[in-house]
Amino acid sequence: MRPAGPASGGRIPFWRLLDAPARAELTAVARRVRYPAGAALLQQHEHSDHLLVIERGCVKVLVESGAGYRAILAIRGDGDLLGEQAGLDGGARSATLHALTEVTALHIPLSRFGAVQHANPAVAQALQQVLSGRLRDADQQRAATGSAVVRPRLAALLLELAERYGDPAPTGEVRISLPLSQDDLAGLVLSSRRTVNRLLEEWRDAGWLRTGRREIELLHPAELEKLARAEGRLPP
Repeated sequence: MRPAGPASGGRIPFWRLLDAPARAELTAVARRVRYPAGAALLQQHEHSDHLLVIERGCVKVLVESGAGYRAILAIRGDGDLLGEQAGLDGGARSATLHALTEVTALHIPLSRFGAVQHANPAVAQALQQVLSGRLRDADQQRAATGSAVVRPRLAALLLELAERYGDPAPTGEVRISLPLSQDDLAGLVLSSRRTVNRLLEEWRDAGWLRTGRREIELLHPAELEKLARAEGRLPP
């Protein structure tokens, strides 16, 4: 599994929070599953009896309203736990998870996960840390909704995607080859597609990045870092 990055809220992935014995216990009660790019790993409103831990790959978390409006809430990657909320409270899935890339994951029955969690404090502690982190991320998203400063949010998002999912070149450029649309990017920074398109065009003209079909290459990440840090979106 890849090292942690801030692309899913800056939190350490669930699997990396576990020690070797805890990982071994969960692996022993799991089975490995694979999904092609574009597949739905979990469906909103369904009731299912398992959790997933991503071993390799990337998924986007989507919610859909009754009117058909769809919004992307987050991106999850290597080591992240999926489906934990519905698994814990017994309710229906609150979101759909679509594979952005090919995904390999551990499929863990809820009953088996619960047994390991109760027997191993390290698993319970890691789960609590994940839940607390995601609640904090949701609060920060709600707070950002009223902010007009989209520029630093988009800059920080691109840097986060580059850190966790990018392919860096020796000369400093980073290619992000994820099938994210401008609507997806807009949803992640709580803005409109029009605003995101305008900013990407501005940064293309400045020579900071290059865009292609479902691909963004950061040519001068340092310039985006300046923007993100100016508004406190990255640590100094």
